[in-house]
Formats: sequence, structure tokens, C-alpha cells
Amino acid sequence: MVTIGKNYKILLMEDNLDLGDTLKEMLEDEGYDIVWVKDGIEASEITYADKFDLYVFDINVPNFNGLELLDALRNAEDTTPTIFISALIDMETIKKAFNIGVDDYIKKPFFPEELLVRIQSRFKTINKDIYYKDICYNPKTQIIFKANRELFLGKKQKKLLHILLINLDKTIDINDIKEFCEIKTSSSLRVALGKLKQDTEIEVRNIHGVGYRVETR
Repeated sequence: MVTIGKNYKILLMEDNLDLGDTLKEMLEDEGYDIVWVKDGIEASEITYADKFDLYVFDINVPNFNGLELLDALRNAEDTTPTIFISALIDMETIKKAFNIGVDDYIKKPFFPEELLVRIQSRFKTINKDIYYKDICYNPKTQIIFKANRELFLGKKQKKLLHILLINLDKTIDINDIKEFCEIKTSSSLRVALGKLKQDTEIEVRNIHGVGYRVETR
């Protein structure tokens, strides 16, 4: 019995009937719970009525395209991981997609198995607790424990901790951090980092001219 996707619920938005049916069947065979919609309005209504572990959105769909939908969801503080599948391969569209908060982008045409691999990788990442010193952080729930006590941070502080911890031992470009955390200036970022260090005792290295990193060793 296949149970790889057990308990994971995915919203699939794809207006191509053949592709949508293929993806739905493949993912259900892997144990995922799939809700398939064909346009942006239907997807929008469902996201407000139900909770999902992952969104897989085509961009060019009727009524309310994928970019508009994800932008609205992110503005409503919906942080559900999202993968775009799209025939739009120009850099302007791809850049816009990541700017509004997509997590992955697959260019059409693609092998259905590629989407499956990306989804499996995404769930491994978002469900694995991250440990750093006396901090335990779950990227999916965004719950933070420090010294076995739950730690509560503000919105920007939580985003800053999130991007640093999911990239442990990696240098993150300063512009990527500012964009993700919705921080406009480098000086404001330095202030936010100082506050985060004070609240969490996290050690953040400034890689001059490049960005920041948190190291486990």
C-alpha cells in the first residue's frame, strides 16, 4: 500500500483537463489528498474555506490567474508552500512569481514525475524540525521553542528567523532577506537582526558585500 503522501492535502489549479487529470491521478496514487480546480475564483474560494499543505498552481487560468491569486493569499498572510507550473518562461514572470512568494517554479512542458519529486522534497523540508543550539523550529507550523519553552516573535522577526534557519550554513543574499522579510533598507535589516539576536541569542555572521549566514559549526 502506498502511503508516501498520507495526510498531505494539495490544492491543484490547472485548467488543462488532460494534464490536470494526469497529475491528480499520479499524486493520488502516491497517497496525496488532491483537490483539483480549473480557475482562480474557485481556487480562491476553496483556500478560504479549507486548509492545505501545498498549493500547485498554473498561472494562465481563467478569471483569476495564479500570480494574482498567490499575491492575494500572501497579503492575507497565507504562507502555504506554493509551486507554480507554467508555460510562461520569461524572466520577468519568473522574477515576479518569486517576488510575491512562490516557493518553486516548474516550466512547461515537464514530466509529471518531476512535479512529484519536487513535492516530496518540499514536504521533507517543511515538516522537519530544525535545531540550532537550544532552539527548535518547525518551518511548517512556524512554532519556535527555546530551551523547551515556546518563543513568540513579531511577524518580521519570525520571517527573519525562518529564512536564516532554513538556510543553515548557507550565505543568503542581503536583497533576498530584505525581500522575504519585507524590510526596505539595509540599516533596517541590521536593526532587525540585532533585535533577533537579543531575543533568540542566534549568532548571525555578516559576509561583507554578500549577505548573512547562521552556522552550526
